[in-house]
Amino acid sequence: METRSSTASVTASITAEIPMVPRMPEDPAQLVPELAEVSAALFRVVGNGSLPRPTISLVQLRAGQIVGSTYLTVLHTGFLRKLGESEDRITSVASWWDSPYFTSAERAALALVEAVLWPPAGGERVSDELYALAAEHYEPKALATLMFAIGQVNFFVAVALIAKPVPGRSFTDPWS
Repeated sequence: METRSSTASVTASITAEIPMVPRMPEDPAQLVPELAEVSAALFRVVGNGSLPRPTISLVQLRAGQIVGSTYLTVLHTGFLRKLGESEDRITSVASWWDSPYFTSAERAALALVEAVLWPPAGGERVSDELYALAAEHYEPKALATLMFAIGQVNFFVAVALIAKPVPGRSFTDPWS
């Protein structure tokens, strides 16, 4: 396993200018047009109405933060703003566990996405206790939808980290 060799290389990467162009110049959706059908199906599944839209966006924002994707973080922050969410709620997603701005159901959802994306050193990612907590707050269809919302953002994590679309550009055209 390769590690960073010096403080100088770390400092250079921290202070480097980040270009406002995608890493992958071609739009992956144009290269693989079959993606449109899969993507549309995922949006229909997650948008089935059983889970509040703000909860979906909070979870997906947290996923973007955890994986270190500026594109996903900016995208889901924008979605939350369009939904009318307060800046206090949006900015405290990163520290939700001690924030007074979330319901117990939202906390359970945020705990689930963290468990999926930040596995513990030992044991299950999603413990029986965490599952039971989430199940207390969500009816079966809503819990399944929450599971798929986490899966949906994870589906796009690879695109966000590998192709690196430009943050802040239109969700439908981040390659322009």
